[in-house]
Amino acid sequence: MIEEIEALDASCIEKLARGELLAVRWKKFITEELAETLKYGVLTKWFDKYINASSIGRVGLAFYETENDPVRIHEYFNDAAKNIRELRGRCTPYLSPIDLLRCTLDEVWPAGAKIETLYGRKMYVGLSRVVEPGVAMLAHHDIFSKDAPDSFEAQSLRAQLAANVYLSMPLEGGALQIWDTEISVEEFDAMRGGSYGIDPVLLGKPTVEVRPEAGDLLLFNSTCMHAVSPSMDATRLSLSCFVGYRGSASPLSFWS
Repeated sequence: MIEEIEALDASCIEKLARGELLAVRWKKFITEELAETLKYGVLTKWFDKYINASSIGRVGLAFYETENDPVRIHEYFNDAAKNIRELRGRCTPYLSPIDLLRCTLDEVWPAGAKIETLYGRKMYVGLSRVVEPGVAMLAHHDIFSKDAPDSFEAQSLRAQLAANVYLSMPLEGGALQIWDTEISVEEFDAMRGGSYGIDPVLLGKPTVEVRPEAGDLLLFNSTCMHAVSPSMDATRLSLSCFVGYRGSASPLSFWS
């Protein structure tokens, strides 16, 4: 259910979209040395905490956090271009791994790839996620149509993938866990209560568990339940975005 690759091509995306694979791993998408350099560029400046997951740090506002609040939605779009430039600046003089991913997918996907547009405005792409030692990410799913229920763009997706490029990994812990079952929005919301996720124990043994290394790229189906085990000895830092799939004849899209 997980495939290791040496380069991305259209078949990787198709297999993930069809559910033939749960995850794809490209080892050394960037070198470990570059990942180490970029880690310091990202972490030596400020970062905030998720509004609805306060144990996890991030640079940039995720659309998930807006929760259909008009004020937060305005803030998200108002800061989208600035936050893209912020990540790019922290990576300077090197290429941002998210920009590299965007270019790569645009080149290999027949219909190309672009930043997602929602409500007539360009979305943010390139969230930096900071998980400190001892912190786990609860089991959850990411579904665009749940975050933007009144949007044709969100409703038209046929598959939603998550893309993570890892800049720093602990020596122990920090594994990505994925379950091959999808839980309905209603069932998940009932299970999680006021939290952003649920205890992974409730889902049983994960179908896939992979512990990436610094420099790796992971692509996986974000509508499946997924979690991250606690980082035991060091900060776990990744750059992330979603990749939207609407069929082989349509462009891929990116957002965070």
